[in-house]
Amino acid sequence: MSESTLTEMPGSAEATSASDAPPHPLRELMRYFFQNRGATVGLAVVCVLVLLALFADWVAPHSATEQFREATLAPPVWQDGGSSKFILGTDPVGRDMLSRLIYGTRLSLLIGFVSVSLSLSLGVVLGLLAGFFRGVTEIAIMRLMDVMLALPSLLLAVAIVAILGPGLINAMYAIGIVMLPHFARLTRAAVIGEMAKDYVNSSRIAGAGTLRLMFICILPNCAAPLIVQATLGFSNAILDAAALGFLGLGAQPPTPEWGSMLASALEFIQSAWWVVTFPGLAILISVLAFNLMGDGLRDALDPKLKQ
Repeated sequence: MSESTLTEMPGSAEATSASDAPPHPLRELMRYFFQNRGATVGLAVVCVLVLLALFADWVAPHSATEQFREATLAPPVWQDGGSSKFILGTDPVGRDMLSRLIYGTRLSLLIGFVSVSLSLSLGVVLGLLAGFFRGVTEIAIMRLMDVMLALPSLLLAVAIVAILGPGLINAMYAIGIVMLPHFARLTRAAVIGEMAKDYVNSSRIAGAGTLRLMFICILPNCAAPLIVQATLGFSNAILDAAALGFLGLGAQPPTPEWGSMLASALEFIQSAWWVVTFPGLAILISVLAFNLMGDGLRDALDPKLKQ
C-alpha cells in the first residue's frame, strides 16, 4: 500500500462519519413540516396575521373607531358607488371595514394567546399532578375534567361569562377554562407513558426530587403533543371569542372584534353584504390557517406519521 493511500484513509473516514451523522432535530422537523403544503400555506397566513397585528397602526388606512358620517354603508371599491378611500367599504356607522378587520386581527390573536397560555399552564400543572401521583389526586382532577368536558364548550363559556360579567378580559378567562380539560388530559396521558421509562427511575435513584422529576425530567419529553394542542387551541379560542362577541358577551362595541362586528351588522346582511361577509371570511381564514399549521406540526413531531 502506497504512502499516499495511507494518508488519504483518515480523511475519507472523517468524511464518511460526517455524512452519516444524524440531522439536527430542528432541521429534520422543518424538513418534514415544509413537505406538507397545507401546513406551509397555514404558516404563511399565520405570519401575515401576526405582521398585521404588530403593525396595525401603520398598515390600517384609518382608525378602527373613526366614523365617516358621509359614507355610511359605502360598498367596496370594486362595486358601483365604491371609493378607493374605503377599499372594503364601511359599516352602518361609517367606520372603515378594512381598518377594523386589521385591528380585529390584533385582538383575535391576543385572545388566542392569553387563553391558550392560561389553559396550557394550568392544564400542564393539573396533568402532571394527576399523572405523577395517581390515586386519589388523579381521580379528583380527572373527574372534574370529565364534568367540564360533558358540557358543550360554548355553553360552558357562556355560563362562565354570565357569572363573571361580559367583557373581553372575562371572555379570555372563560375560553381558557373551557380549553383546560384538553391540556390536562393530554399531559396526564403523556406523563403516564413517560413514568414507565428507565430514565425516570434512573433520575429518582440519582436523588432527583419530585419537582425536578416533574418539570425537568418528564415535562420536556411531553412537549410535542402539547405544542400541537396549543396550536390547534388558537383556532378554537378565535372561534369561541367570535361566538361570545356575536352573543354580546365578549368584546363590547366599539371594540373591533370579528364576532361583535358580525353581531352589529346582522340586520344589514341583505342590503350590505360586505359588513357580514368580510368578518366571517377573516374568522374562516385565521381558523383554517391555525388548523393547517397544527396538522403539519402533528405530522412532523409524531414519528409514526413520518414517511
